[in-house]
Amino acid sequence: QVQLVESGGGLVQAGGSLRLSCAASGRTFSTNVVGWFRQAPGKEREFVAAITWSAGSTYYANSVKGRFTISRDNAKNTVYLQMNSLKPEETAVYYCASKRSTVLLTTPRGYDYWGQGTQVTVSS
Repeated sequence: QVQLVESGGGLVQAGGSLRLSCAASGRTFSTNVVGWFRQAPGKEREFVAAITWSAGSTYYANSVKGRFTISRDNAKNTVYLQMNSLKPEETAVYYCASKRSTVLLTTPRGYDYWGQGTQVTVSS
């Protein structure tokens, strides 16, 4: 089992920034990928970004490229999502998730463990 705990959400004005954290514990050696997803009310959960644990390779949804940065601190077993130039339509619950497999990184169903989510609200 892997436990994931997100933090850092909150209310921010459009154009502002937030940094989300995802702290992992438990059988973290079984984790090869950590991803961030978001889900707005009435919408499907969508991929935001992912990072491979060992090599640090990063992947982004087209909608966030150039504005969001995913990073990791292996010593702290923590993954971060720095979000800049936020838009009101990015208001959602943001989840981190982990998986062993390194394929299908953008598909929620491919992830093994999920955090409880953190609310991000971007006001206009």
